[in-house]
Amino acid sequence: MSILFDETQGTVHLTNGRISYVMQLLDGRYLLHRYFGPALRCWRGTGVPQPAKRSYTTEYGDTHLYFDALPWEFPTAGRGDYRRPAFAVTGRTGAQVSELVFRGWRILDRKPGSDTLPVTFAAAGESETLAVDCFDEVSGTTLTLYYTIFADADVIARQQRIVNTGPAPVRITNLQSVSLSLPAGSYDFLTLYGCHAQEARQSRVPLHQGVQAVGSRYGSSSPRHQPFWALLDPAATETAGPVYGCMLVYSGNFNGVVEQDAFGAVRAQMGLGDESFAWTLAPGEGFESPEALLTYSGRGLNGMSQNFYIALRRHLLPPRWRGVPRPILLNSWEGMYYDVSLEKIETQARLAKELGMELFVLDDGWFRKGNDSRSSMGDWICNTTKLPGGIEAAADLVHGLGLQFGLWFEPEAVSRDSELYRNHPDWILRVPNLAPREGRHEYLLDLSRAEVRQYLLNVLHRYLGTGKIDYIKWDMNRPMTDAASAELPSERQGELAHRYILGLYAVLREITQSYPDVLFEGCSSGGARLDAGMLAYFAQNWTSDNTDAKDRADIQNGFSLLYPPEVLGAHVSITPNHQTGRTTPLESRFAVARLFNLGYELDLTRCSRDELAAIAKQVAAAKAHRDWLVKGTFWRHATIRQGDRMASVVSDDKSRCLAVVFRTLYDPLAEQAVFRFCGLDPARDYRDVETGQVYGGDELMEAGLTLPPCKQDFVTQTILLCGVP
Repeated sequence: MSILFDETQGTVHLTNGRISYVMQLLDGRYLLHRYFGPALRCWRGTGVPQPAKRSYTTEYGDTHLYFDALPWEFPTAGRGDYRRPAFAVTGRTGAQVSELVFRGWRILDRKPGSDTLPVTFAAAGESETLAVDCFDEVSGTTLTLYYTIFADADVIARQQRIVNTGPAPVRITNLQSVSLSLPAGSYDFLTLYGCHAQEARQSRVPLHQGVQAVGSRYGSSSPRHQPFWALLDPAATETAGPVYGCMLVYSGNFNGVVEQDAFGAVRAQMGLGDESFAWTLAPGEGFESPEALLTYSGRGLNGMSQNFYIALRRHLLPPRWRGVPRPILLNSWEGMYYDVSLEKIETQARLAKELGMELFVLDDGWFRKGNDSRSSMGDWICNTTKLPGGIEAAADLVHGLGLQFGLWFEPEAVSRDSELYRNHPDWILRVPNLAPREGRHEYLLDLSRAEVRQYLLNVLHRYLGTGKIDYIKWDMNRPMTDAASAELPSERQGELAHRYILGLYAVLREITQSYPDVLFEGCSSGGARLDAGMLAYFAQNWTSDNTDAKDRADIQNGFSLLYPPEVLGAHVSITPNHQTGRTTPLESRFAVARLFNLGYELDLTRCSRDELAAIAKQVAAAKAHRDWLVKGTFWRHATIRQGDRMASVVSDDKSRCLAVVFRTLYDPLAEQAVFRFCGLDPARDYRDVETGQVYGGDELMEAGLTLPPCKQDFVTQTILLCGVP
């Protein structure tokens, strides 16, 4: 791991021996991007395009270098580059023009943190950071670009900080977290899209001339598009081929934009949503962009995913939960919905304990006046008619049975029918003289306001301070509307969406630091705010409200592109499924969930004796392997038939492998499926624990294992391999 300067070439080269990132100065004034990809021993400029006349546009001197063709490291607008800028600040002149001029670069002795945003962290010796200082003469602002390279993770962490060093206020309208120039070529553009109950669907299309983009206006990262893109070779597969990937460590509105110009060159960006964002900086004030994680893999999509996993596991997730199995839980929602009682809790928790589960989670309903979503949100006063003795009585009951106790909250919302709203109607997001829009009978609280944040902190401390809550499910069930604050002047309302997220992070930071042993799970009607920013505080996230095995196989396959399996909540629920009506075998529901963060969400009293016995065996099997699964390497596998899913986890020492194959509809004309393993030791033999058959690791990876035919829909096959001594 090193950051190397070459004064004769005017270059800086970041490398950890596996990837390299190279920038170069043009005449000591402008910063250009030169290379990102597999590690180079040194940079000699062999891949730099030669100056040549190609278009009638603005030229740089007499060199046949064109501003509209230069690979700018952090491009600006209005000075001859007509592609999408990454930086736009308006000063006292009002001109929509910026020009960033290089002032100097330096190596920092530690990775910068942040007091307001989630960012990756690293201990001494685990990373190196380059800071590049630039100055915009038009607006009078100083911009510092930060590049962190890690010893153990093949990602570059990117972040910017702008300071108004001039005498007058300035207005930021665009500050991207990353801008990457790639040479002309053929690329596929991969993104994740979806909606409630259909999150993380993959879209892979050829990149074309023009602009292709994803983004969110939800006020959160949203289920519509993930804050992620990948650019990959059209021939790249799960296991081979070059892939560039980028994810944003942020939970609010964003834009991810890729532009291919007329000559095939590519500019790819990720950052704050520039269509709605604006921020005023007074003289001397500063502003940070969210952090972005940029990766390169020559090992296909699995390689990209595993690069992200390492970065998230070791440098972003709460350290308390790094490599630690999560408790197997029973969630009350699909078993009780809003109609909760101590009697039901005791019955369900007692059965859960008998089956080997470890945590009982009381979901929505415990504070409601009735058994629906129309009231009481925001007050957070337990309905003691439903739960005599309140939450402490419920927690004592569950603890007395030998289980941990978890509780559901939706802190960011408030019901119109609540004491909080009646007393503080100005605490919600709303536009003056316009009736606020309800969503799920709720409004959003204005988290940009200090008194609102303090109210939420007081509520959470009141419950968590008892020491009787082991787990919090933090939900957020409506997107942002009426994005205006009573505390902001009219000219600063464009700051509201970002200020909301900063307020959310401030609350999460205090609560998670105050109660580090409490397991926090994020949720937003499922996976509507599942992003790297939330994972900095929450060690796991509810992946989708859709618990149907067939749909979950697709949803989890999509999210696994970015996030390690232990952070993705996966529950076994009842059949016919409450969301889809589909009937699937109990064993299939378990198999689809077991490689991820396993839980159960069903009324155990409605299960037959045989089903309860099967669940007990499932829980025991999950416990037997979870210590190595949570630290292992996750692989997605190519399938013969569309709709089938194959995945496996290989232990760190390559001594064990657990593989799951999910097959959708029986097809008598289909060939027998062959499962080709990944990540095994080719020089080692492995025994199939169920059959006793011994295979070579090389044979399993190259020839594969033929799966027996099965005349059944939605069936799974699980293969457990153990290395032969």
